[in-house]
Amino acid sequence: MAKNLVIVESPAKVKTIKKFLGKNYEVTASNGHVRDLPKSALGIDVENDFEPKYITIRGKGDVLAALRKEVKKADRVYLATDPDREGEAISWHLSQALKLDSKNTCRITFNEITKSAVRESLKNPRDINMNLVDAQQTRRILDRLVGYKISPLLWAKVKRGLSAGRVQSAALRIICDREDEISAFIPEEYWTITAVLGAEGEKKPITAEFCGDKNGKITIHNENELNAILKKLEDAVYQVLEVKVSERVKKPPLPFRTSTLQQEASRHLNFSTQKTMRLAQQLYEGVDVKGSGTAGLITYLRTDSTRVSDEAQRAADSYIAEHYGGRYVAGKTRTESGSSHIQDAHEAIRPTDISLTPVRVKDSLTRDQFRLYQMIWNRFAASRMAAAVYETTSVVIDAEDYRFRLSATKLLFDGFLSVYTLDEKKPDTAVLSKSLEKGAVLTKKDLEAKQHFTQPPAHFTEASLVKTLEELGIGRPSTYAPTITTLLGRRYIIRENKNLYVSELGEVVNRIMKEEFPSIVDEQFTANMESLLDNVEEGSVDWKEVVRNFYPDLNEAVKAAEQKLEKIEIADEVSDEVCDVCGRNMVIKYGPHGRFLACPGFPECRSTKPLLEKIGVPCPKCGKELVLKKTKKGRKYYGCEGHPDCDFMSWQKPSVIRCPQCGSYMVEKGNKLVCAGESCGFVQKKPKEEQEA
Repeated sequence: MAKNLVIVESPAKVKTIKKFLGKNYEVTASNGHVRDLPKSALGIDVENDFEPKYITIRGKGDVLAALRKEVKKADRVYLATDPDREGEAISWHLSQALKLDSKNTCRITFNEITKSAVRESLKNPRDINMNLVDAQQTRRILDRLVGYKISPLLWAKVKRGLSAGRVQSAALRIICDREDEISAFIPEEYWTITAVLGAEGEKKPITAEFCGDKNGKITIHNENELNAILKKLEDAVYQVLEVKVSERVKKPPLPFRTSTLQQEASRHLNFSTQKTMRLAQQLYEGVDVKGSGTAGLITYLRTDSTRVSDEAQRAADSYIAEHYGGRYVAGKTRTESGSSHIQDAHEAIRPTDISLTPVRVKDSLTRDQFRLYQMIWNRFAASRMAAAVYETTSVVIDAEDYRFRLSATKLLFDGFLSVYTLDEKKPDTAVLSKSLEKGAVLTKKDLEAKQHFTQPPAHFTEASLVKTLEELGIGRPSTYAPTITTLLGRRYIIRENKNLYVSELGEVVNRIMKEEFPSIVDEQFTANMESLLDNVEEGSVDWKEVVRNFYPDLNEAVKAAEQKLEKIEIADEVSDEVCDVCGRNMVIKYGPHGRFLACPGFPECRSTKPLLEKIGVPCPKCGKELVLKKTKKGRKYYGCEGHPDCDFMSWQKPSVIRCPQCGSYMVEKGNKLVCAGESCGFVQKKPKEEQEA
């Protein structure tokens, strides 16, 4: 029997794929990349037409030695790395490092790790696609040129350890620009009027919102304008001018692609982009499901596409018809228009088997794996279902030529909402009086005026940043999570309560990049570069031509900046904490395990303290401040700053609100506050301002 060797990237896939293949197949893993550009040097021969110099990654010598032994035993080698540019590049590097013979080596790809998909890929082997390899190689070289040319400049002029990446610098500029918008924002006053009206034969009053006059919409800018309108409305006759009943169809959502999965997981599961991708990778690589064996639960997780295979569509139609009824099966499913990304060759992120419902696999998954899988399954099932149908009733009321409007919505057919309601806003369920017919006269009971102010743009969250990067064409599915992780790791940005804020260090780096390297941080330039990489992948542009056109301008800009820039000092953030040894105010420093307090008198005074983050809640036991702490293993909890004199601690975040029933402190659980008293059990919703925070 011929001996076949299948090489995958991740050891987690080995166990899954081995179960699908016969005894004459050996499966092993490369553990990701085996070759890369050297860390200690540029690794690109600029004088020799930008020829890259690849070396074996430190620590991968033993992996390659083990792979060479397996290759010698094999009659045929299948390179089965991930089905994207990076996976193609890893296969090419493996073929080079292992000196594989092209006659008995081939490339296979599968979009899902299931028995049928893996076996089908073995029937359709191909050569390594060098266009894909070149596209990935171009990205790597461009990023290396930017990083290794600009980063030393930042080290010399600002501080060591900084970095400037092609995509990360553009992302940092977007965040900084938003912060500038927020800082420059001036709130504008406006007023709203709500009419409380009575209808003949109806006990309950109805409410209608002021919307303008017979000529159109009116915005009430100040109290003088408000009083002028209220004066005219005081003795007005309120009469129903129009009643319009119509049906509204809400289309089902598209299945997930990488960016939308990251956005929804951030919004609804509070996952970082990095955590979402890690969990999705686990679901893709394979899980041992009780009663079904080991298999990948979702399709490939790095994709720009919302396309679904015909086979998956038929399976979804059959499942929906059986479990929900034929009425719920969509006649024709929606597809996304206008996407020209190369990675549209992949399918959307979906369950590999729709019959593996979240309930069936729950006991085989961790809590977070289950929550993510449930969201993916629900979204895919919903995307294959019929639209929801609403009946909407809109009533226009006339009052001295001013107009008030009220509306109500009734769900006639839930359609896809039977499985997926995450994005669904609660409809206006106001009950409309049966007396609201055209010409009906209403009685004014009250006019309620409220003052409002326009709000500044929202701070970026990871979800909204990913959405913006995608809309601008900056980066690709595989780059969103590492870009955000790098910005956080370099401390250019700070994450607090989901919001992303720019640090002083980030502002300095962004200012240097904008002034000295404007093209690198330009949104349009970065997006155009992504298009060029797509052209390389298509084979219509030579990869070296892209680098040749890019490098001279970068090199000149670096030389000019070296002469122009002066040394910039970043001051340490001074705290209120006083050094116990010398009495100076301690400053916040960054170490390998996070922030800590240190005496500014170093090296004369070497005093340090842990940095305790106050949460603005008094200790229920002694009244001192509660602080966020961590156990030795890194688990967060809340304790008293007076420790060890006070031993209060709580795993859940305490609230300033006391229980109205027993007077005990309450803790936050989701959008609710729960009494911490064991015998009480009182529950209430968090105040709206706390939910938004």
